[in-house]
Amino acid sequence: MRTDQIFTRLERVFARLDREPERPAHLQVPQMSRHRVVLFGATLVFYLAIVIGVLTTSWLVRLDWQLMFFRPYEQWPQVHAFLDYLVVLGQRGPTSMMVMAWLGWRCWRQHTLRPLITLGVALLALNVTVGSVKLGLGRLGPHYATQIGSAEMFGGGDIFPSGHTANAVVTWGILAYLASTGVTRRVLSTASAIVALSVGATTVYLGTHWVSDVLLGWAAGLLVLLALPWFEPFIARAEAFIMEQRVAWRLRRESGRGAVPVSVAPLSAHAKVFAQRAAEAVVVGEEPAPVAAGAAAAGAAGHGTATVTAARTAAPHVAARPHIIRSERTPVTPVGSRRPPHNERDRGGRNPATRPVTGG
Repeated sequence: MRTDQIFTRLERVFARLDREPERPAHLQVPQMSRHRVVLFGATLVFYLAIVIGVLTTSWLVRLDWQLMFFRPYEQWPQVHAFLDYLVVLGQRGPTSMMVMAWLGWRCWRQHTLRPLITLGVALLALNVTVGSVKLGLGRLGPHYATQIGSAEMFGGGDIFPSGHTANAVVTWGILAYLASTGVTRRVLSTASAIVALSVGATTVYLGTHWVSDVLLGWAAGLLVLLALPWFEPFIARAEAFIMEQRVAWRLRRESGRGAVPVSVAPLSAHAKVFAQRAAEAVVVGEEPAPVAAGAAAAGAAGHGTATVTAARTAAPHVAARPHIIRSERTPVTPVGSRRPPHNERDRGGRNPATRPVTGG
């Protein structure tokens, strides 16, 4: 038998994570296979080629300017309102919250913290890699271009590579990376690719990015996803560390309370009433002995005996009063009695005034 404990919301979440099994048996942690290494190397070469092509003002820069002068938002203005909402799927704040909510539910169902930790690692790697290149190259956007035909590098901008595009690749691609089955992984991979392509094309349509910015954003996000298996040992250690800290925090919390788990048998409804009356009597300073005796009798009548717990010591202490025998107690006369005095009564209990008068 054990006592019923009141858990906080955080403790209930961790209690859910403690249930069996810690991780479903069919889930496979992605490994850095040869195929993935080849894709990572090819993507890295493509990434470097885009950077070199922009730095050398190659044909890629001329393509940027041609599309800039074409002004797609003026050619198809009827889809402008829709694409203003679609581009939100590439913003880091809203997309991170949506994906985090889904992965939090996955953590709850699979009893593991790995999905959320993986998302955090991916977003951290994305911010470090993309942010450093943005600030290092400092390219200006189409709306802030100063010289026609120039690459607009090192001008204090921050659009190369496209953050919206890279973020769309990582935040939606992480769902495919954490998929539990092969079919789900293929479906989510296709869906995330469509979203990432749409977000990148939308930024070009709105005129906020060059084409080369979008190409480099796709490559930057794909590099982060392909490199995630290298971080799996760190993710496993981070999860183990968080669970160890949670256990240590729980022990410190329980030791600070000084609570000792004590077994208590369940009481019946009558015993609970007697116990409640006894507690009220202790608070107001009355004699709880008869009530406690009634509770003991109710428990002994077949409803189970209650073991004395450490929580009972937390009740307020009331000093014992001297016992007064019945003869020493002050008699109390009831006020407002409606009973007539004894001298007005006869032996039959009737009032003489109401007796009928007979004789002369």
